[in-house]
Amino acid sequence: MYSDKDGLLLELDFVAGAAETFGNPGYIISRPNLHSTLLSLIPPERIHLNKRVLSHVETETGIIIRTSDNMTHEGNILVGADGAYSAVRESLYEHMDERGLLPASDKEPLKCSTICLVGQTHPLEPKEFQYPEDNVCVYESMLLNDKPIFIVIFTTAEKTICWMLLQFLDQETSKTDKNFRSSEWGPEAAGAMCNEVRNYPVVRGMKMGDLIDATPKEVICKVMLEEKLFETWTYGRTVLLGDACHKMSPAGGLGAQTAMGDAVVLVNYINTLTTVESEDVEKALKAYRNERYTIGKEGVKTSAAMFSIIKQGLIGKVIRFILSHMPRWLWFQILARSVRNRPQISFLPLAEDTCQIKAMHQPSLENTRPKIMAASV
Repeated sequence: MYSDKDGLLLELDFVAGAAETFGNPGYIISRPNLHSTLLSLIPPERIHLNKRVLSHVETETGIIIRTSDNMTHEGNILVGADGAYSAVRESLYEHMDERGLLPASDKEPLKCSTICLVGQTHPLEPKEFQYPEDNVCVYESMLLNDKPIFIVIFTTAEKTICWMLLQFLDQETSKTDKNFRSSEWGPEAAGAMCNEVRNYPVVRGMKMGDLIDATPKEVICKVMLEEKLFETWTYGRTVLLGDACHKMSPAGGLGAQTAMGDAVVLVNYINTLTTVESEDVEKALKAYRNERYTIGKEGVKTSAAMFSIIKQGLIGKVIRFILSHMPRWLWFQILARSVRNRPQISFLPLAEDTCQIKAMHQPSLENTRPKIMAASV
């Protein structure tokens, strides 16, 4: 981490010893590549594009959703994995609030503390790519001294540079603006901000304008970053996962990891349902919430703490000083908290676990795998 005024502030090695301690080295995969991989594994007829849920109604035998194209769809369970401003959550909370069942904390708006501008360059030529030729990711950041700005860049094996600019909001501007209440990753809102930040210094003599010019416009996005842990994750046949129920600061790098863990645990419970009666469905969804709530809570808390590392002022300086003098074993102990939770899917062959850190107890695996193994005999 660098400062445009003070030079090097903090240096940490995430590579040495990581594979031995955590079982595998870390990997980076871009969103488009991840999307392509997932789409290749899902039958096309199961994917319906350009659908946005507006409302839902439960019946005696299932649940009906109404989408923005004036169509209705019926099923047994509704999973709201539609982001921080989840339409499924909004519809669910509306039903619960009418019945006096919604906790007061779930009625409060999300805390919007940061604006994020993010992108990924096209593959760069060697003369443009000022980084080692091996496939080890180089992660560098710049904290501007006189502006509430923090810039992150990291390299990929595809010879691209991923970049993110964070603009911290003060108490007044961090209030939720309903006109900009969007977590959609789209390029429309990014143009003006790109022009504002072009001359900001990055690292290695680059400026933001160099990265912006090397990035296809369609992959530059501007988004509000929110933080909030919701108490209500499920009611009736509806259940929430990921950002829809626990929105985290990106500083901890735990948002996607936690959401994928949610999906693993939820599908374990759903997969072993023998009936779709309301009582059985609700029991499975509550078991999922009971298993994942503490994980979501810790993720929000840890991400907020990691956010302090990039803060300006005395608090940030003290934290960076401590980290720069912290022994590697203690730093790995801190990181271990985030890798202890690595749930596995009970109906697939279990992955070999070579991590030195023991995985935490996973009730959904313990409770559902014996049923699956017995059924396969």
